[in-house]
Amino acid sequence: MRPLLAALLLCAICAAQAPPPPPAVTPQENSRQARALLSQAIAALGGPAYLDLQDMQQEGRTYSFFQGRPRDAGLLFWAFVKFPDKERVELTKQRDVTYLYNAGNGYEITYKGTRALDPNDVNEYMRQRRFSLGYVLRQWVNAPGVELFYEGRVFAENKPADQVSLLNSNNEGVTLFLDPETHLPVKKSFRWRDPETHDRNEETETYENYHLVQGIETAFGTTRYHNGVMSRQRFITRTVYNAGLADSFFAAGPVNYNPNKR
Repeated sequence: MRPLLAALLLCAICAAQAPPPPPAVTPQENSRQARALLSQAIAALGGPAYLDLQDMQQEGRTYSFFQGRPRDAGLLFWAFVKFPDKERVELTKQRDVTYLYNAGNGYEITYKGTRALDPNDVNEYMRQRRFSLGYVLRQWVNAPGVELFYEGRVFAENKPADQVSLLNSNNEGVTLFLDPETHLPVKKSFRWRDPETHDRNEETETYENYHLVQGIETAFGTTRYHNGVMSRQRFITRTVYNAGLADSFFAAGPVNYNPNKR
């Protein structure tokens, strides 16, 4: 038998004996797998207790970075959040610098008075809130028009993780990386385009050192990156949930200071 004919015959025999390839996963099956993983993550974080949060108080130390280098030795902070759209952050040991965010408005309060924050700073805050882990898991998952994708097992923060992406009706996407054993989030990332420069930016946040607080798994360490460069770290020392914060606690009062005027 000629060598070429023998080789063709051998290939045909091997192909006949080889097991059939696994069936392709349909988009619907992939979406169901992604939703199942997100449901496991929500359950691991606390289930109904996590989804039904009313307010949150945290205190600890925060560090800001410029080009990956720390700006200072860190600041003590006290943060108060009333879902879905109110936040108050008090900085320094004397708690004499306060930032308020309420229904899309932002203010800074110091000994000089109350001033309205620059619109770019408010837009940055609103973007971070819209892509925050809590907002994604409470609002995005079941919103109309959201598409879910399971993108396989990858490595995140030097450990295996299940990668799940969400795409909303505004064509905004966010990717979560979930621990396959605990199902807790270990990393989140999203991309956005600067409306002025049109540059693409990537924001990443990592979560570590989880503690169970009032039935809710809480990450006591978070690190934020901008385009791969560290921009902020927070280390929590205390967390309290559902303390009944009043709306008035997030009221800025009249704006009586303008840094651009002498």
